[in-house]
Amino acid sequence: MSDENKPKIGTIGWTELITRDKPASVDFYTQLFGWTTESMEMPGGDSYTMFKMGEEMVGGCVTPPADAQEAPCMWMSYVSVDDLDAAVAKAKDLGAKICKERIDIPMGSFAIISDPQGATFAFWQNADTACPE
Repeated sequence: MSDENKPKIGTIGWTELITRDKPASVDFYTQLFGWTTESMEMPGGDSYTMFKMGEEMVGGCVTPPADAQEAPCMWMSYVSVDDLDAAVAKAKDLGAKICKERIDIPMGSFAIISDPQGATFAFWQNADTACPE
């Protein structure tokens, strides 16, 4: 990813729809916004669907993991950070609840938290942590 396409630290760099009925959700959003899709296989046999507007990726769509089937369907926003562990520790010090500890994937690492009022979001750190500030 080129530097101009990397999300800036402290901004929402990705958004992802978590849904139990991915085909219906994909159908809804592609018709609603005119998005196209591109899918990639994930470990465990599921696929990750990326929503695109032209050539630009605008979000993703995934089914919840087996250990989170009771979680509500929702859009998850990922805020870009340059140090995931420090961001999680600071959020926790400020009263956040850690919903999902650090998860490392080839593209980077993330953790899911709820703020003190209960709003859920995720921190995202690129595998290449040289994000523009």
